[in-house]
Amino acid sequence: MAPNPSGAPEARVETSRPVGDRVEHTTCYMCACRCGIRVHLKDGRVRYIQGNPDHPVNKGVLCGKGSAGIMQHYSPARLSRPLRRVGPRGSGEFEEISWDEALETATGWLRPLRESDPRKLAFFTGRDQSQALTGWWASQFGTPNYAAHGGFCSVNMAAAGLYSIGGSFWEFGEPDWHHTRYFLMFGVAEDHDSNPIKMGIDQLKKRGARFVSVNPAKTGYSAVADEWIGIRPGTDGRFVMSLIHELLKAGKVDVDYLVRYTNAHHLVWQGGDAEDGLIARDAEGRPLAWDAGKNAPVPADAVGITPLLKGRFEIKGRPVVPAFQLMAERYLDPEHAPEVAGPVCGLRPQVIRRIAAELAEAAFEHPVTLPVAWTDAAGRRHQGMVGRPVAMHAMRGISSHSNGFHTCRAIHLLQMLLGSVDTPGGFRYKPPFPKPIPPPVKPTGAKGPGQPLGGPPLGFVTDPADLLVDDDGNPQRLDKAYSWEHPLASHGLMHMVIHNAWAGDPYPIDTLFLFMANMGWNSSMNSAGVIDMLTDTDPETGAYRIPRIIYSDAYYSEMVAYADLILPDTTYLERHDCISLLDRPICDAEAAADAIRHPVVAPDRDVRNFQGVLLDLGARLGLPGMTNPDGSPTYPGGYADYLVNHQRSPGIGPLAGWRGADGQSHGKGDPNPDQLEAYKANGGFWRLEIPEDGRYFKFANQSYLDWAAELGLLGKAAPITLEIYSEILQKFRNAARGLGSVEVPEAHRARVETYFDPLPIWYPPFEEAALEASQPGRFPLHALTQRPMHMYHSWGSQNAWLRQITNHNRLYINRATAAARGIADDDWVWVESHHGRIKCQVRLIDGVNPETVWTWNAIGKRAGAWNLKPDAPEATKGFLLNHLISELLPPRDGAPRYANSDPVTGQAAWFDLKVEVSKADPAEAPLTEPRFPPLAVPPSVTGPRPEVSRFGAEFQPQEGEAP
Repeated sequence: MAPNPSGAPEARVETSRPVGDRVEHTTCYMCACRCGIRVHLKDGRVRYIQGNPDHPVNKGVLCGKGSAGIMQHYSPARLSRPLRRVGPRGSGEFEEISWDEALETATGWLRPLRESDPRKLAFFTGRDQSQALTGWWASQFGTPNYAAHGGFCSVNMAAAGLYSIGGSFWEFGEPDWHHTRYFLMFGVAEDHDSNPIKMGIDQLKKRGARFVSVNPAKTGYSAVADEWIGIRPGTDGRFVMSLIHELLKAGKVDVDYLVRYTNAHHLVWQGGDAEDGLIARDAEGRPLAWDAGKNAPVPADAVGITPLLKGRFEIKGRPVVPAFQLMAERYLDPEHAPEVAGPVCGLRPQVIRRIAAELAEAAFEHPVTLPVAWTDAAGRRHQGMVGRPVAMHAMRGISSHSNGFHTCRAIHLLQMLLGSVDTPGGFRYKPPFPKPIPPPVKPTGAKGPGQPLGGPPLGFVTDPADLLVDDDGNPQRLDKAYSWEHPLASHGLMHMVIHNAWAGDPYPIDTLFLFMANMGWNSSMNSAGVIDMLTDTDPETGAYRIPRIIYSDAYYSEMVAYADLILPDTTYLERHDCISLLDRPICDAEAAADAIRHPVVAPDRDVRNFQGVLLDLGARLGLPGMTNPDGSPTYPGGYADYLVNHQRSPGIGPLAGWRGADGQSHGKGDPNPDQLEAYKANGGFWRLEIPEDGRYFKFANQSYLDWAAELGLLGKAAPITLEIYSEILQKFRNAARGLGSVEVPEAHRARVETYFDPLPIWYPPFEEAALEASQPGRFPLHALTQRPMHMYHSWGSQNAWLRQITNHNRLYINRATAAARGIADDDWVWVESHHGRIKCQVRLIDGVNPETVWTWNAIGKRAGAWNLKPDAPEATKGFLLNHLISELLPPRDGAPRYANSDPVTGQAAWFDLKVEVSKADPAEAPLTEPRFPPLAVPPSVTGPRPEVSRFGAEFQPQEGEAP
């Protein structure tokens, strides 16, 4: 009590009570941001999670997801010990077994496959952040059938960027928040890089910069933009190409930037022979340009030349033309005029013209000059860094269409024309990017029984000869990545794995090994069909058509019930993890950085972190790199041991900080036994700033190139030429035309010739085009999902705190669109596609394109899964659009039935979905459909699930105790 003037006692308000007895620093895992967190513990239990103000990603900011990590850690859906299925798949009938028995079972299944045909193991991982390890493990096992979730998430974005500018959007680049004047965002939801983007938008608002968001739905970032452009889904590429049309007409392109840093001036052979469309080169392989001064071809990278960007020339009697002219001829065509493109995009032509004019005005009337001298890779000294302050960012709204690869390439082309790639005010690379175009890593196929691949299972092809096909042109991978169906599938096609394994196409497998991939529900197209595939049996033998399934997850997700062996994972607060430069680091545009997770609490269950389990399996199987000559494990200390001592190449390991025996080296160096302790002492992260004169123009900045090579980010300090014109794509087109030594199977020739255009093209999304041809007008509406800012994939909707924000979803529909169908707010409706139908409840809104409906992703749950009550709102009112989406395109007479994917990269085309919506009969039960029997909850799920969450009550002072 404290005295007051009246003499009466006054209660003291404690404004900052201690919340724990210990604080640990680690990395959040509630989304892909990888923010730094402080975990407050009391008596060994998590009490409170807050942002780490010293961390470079979030600088102390923490969103609702991050704060709710407590509920993720203490979820009643956690698995508690290994399980072996004893009932039919899908029954939820398991018996608990020991870890020794579980690992012996897995080893017994996997060893014969490695000894006979390693391809019979299909190993695919979901939203894990250790792909450098899992990909290496697959390579050492010898199976090419490996990929992570990128094939149904981001490969269009990644491949288009890496084949154009040597980097990409997503969290691998960022706008120059400090200097941009005009920010143009395409199809970005609030799940990836969300805290940095929110902080960046805050900076834009404070500085008065203009922010324009292109998205069919006015959610999240679009709601705070200065202008929302509610485009028709799948037409972003048409919009961008029309912007390019207007800029070219007005002469608003950065010619100096183009000739110094891109291949715009490179000469392209014409004439229809085997080199048609390829870059003309001299005897040393250097690209050629036409010099105005000499009126002759010269090396394109020569200093002091005046290369021409237009004109037609001859070299030894053979015609050549600059790449820029080919590009200009295409986009100056009236087909790309706003009057033509606007109606396709659902936009008024004057909107396209105005946006183009605004971009030009920001870029060319308001250049940014930083007083920082620098030297380019050609030896030219620049007294300042001059940039075009137009920044762009794009994500899943672009990548999840079957035309997404070319749309993303078009966005990068727009950036290059404006001169805004890695310049002040523009898009900026984050290390380890930029990389050579593309990165010099090629995919590797199976070598035979008992043999490792000899290289990574995923990579970047540069020629038709790099494809993983047999002598007849048939795919060598289960998912058909790197085949003629999807040649540049740099992340694989995870969404096709179960279908192809079930169909035995292109060959049967024995064991499907999945980690953190909820393929039995929201991570699959055609979810009901996938459930049938997982449980389908051979009518003659009664055996499952996918013989064995091993699954690892921390929670009782829908997929658990369909596996034969369950290896329970830890939560992110109970394990070591590595956010590595070899994988998906936490760099920013001005520094290289990586981070760790480490156990801040000990597991209270019989669970093990999956990465350690994988290394244990590798040692039991005798895999190279995981087993010593005497048969003992190479990493007896598990994943932590691997993080410190593994070297992918001499001096290069999973972590870049505090290397060398004395811990004084960075990037490269011998293993340091105290490395993890150094990370923990530094708040769980490492960050090394780029020299001030190397922070822009990284692709041609000698200071950056030297720094990156010394750090091990680049193989050599050589400049990277940005590509407005892709010779690699032209090589595939030539092969389809019968030019060259590699023959394209007849069934795929037209497809490859059409879509492997060296310049970005636009075409209607495949499902839309097929349905308009076969059933015109039958499915007039586009259907999309968006990520809620407070949830991430299916993890969030099992979280007790986040469920209080959203525990079911609605179908959002434009008021006018609903009125035309007699639909009112809160009505129940049927949504029908060419593949299936669902029932759900609607919410009428204004902020959505009139031809579009959308909902939140992954809210709907299978009754019983995640240890939710069978009548939980997620199961009775929540729903998935997945049931409406086929993993295959609609059939066409005489043509192969391709995956529902981008034809270049294999990216899953989630957002191509077309539907019709009609009002349900009011007499029907107010429950979502389709409905499935509740999953039985095995006894090893942590539970019990409380009726009311009272977390924190145990930390409160008891009666009679001092506060």
